[in-house]
Amino acid sequence: MPPQAAAAQTARIAAAREATDAEGGPLFVNARVDACPRGAGGVDRTLERAAAFRADGAEGVVVPGAVAPETVKEPVAGVDGPLNVMVFPGALTVAEPAALGVTRIGAGAALARAARALVRQAARELPEEGPTGATTGS
Repeated sequence: MPPQAAAAQTARIAAAREATDAEGGPLFVNARVDACPRGAGGVDRTLERAAAFRADGAEGVVVPGAVAPETVKEPVAGVDGPLNVMVFPGALTVAEPAALGVTRIGAGAALARAARALVRQAARELPEEGPTGATTGS
């Protein structure tokens, strides 16, 4: 993310925090940092962005690229606040992030992908088999 884009993101986070605080409503701002592990700057850039986002009002930080124990340890140690990572088949299990110190987990788009796959399966089955299999949840 170029410096201008990072600045725009921190400005949006600050605006969301300010508006929520003014209204007195609860809002957990979870800022997404896409620099880890392969993105521009890797872990160092991730921690820099996380600190900026937290300073501008984000309560937590989500690092979707941290999908293995070795890519989770440094963000856990370096992010001052709740850290969210993604769990999905082939990545971390639900228990692994907690054991590493992660405070929040998410499934990202995995649940939406699973739902789309089920709908596709039901659409294939329904004309030939009727309401069985995917359409009945079995």
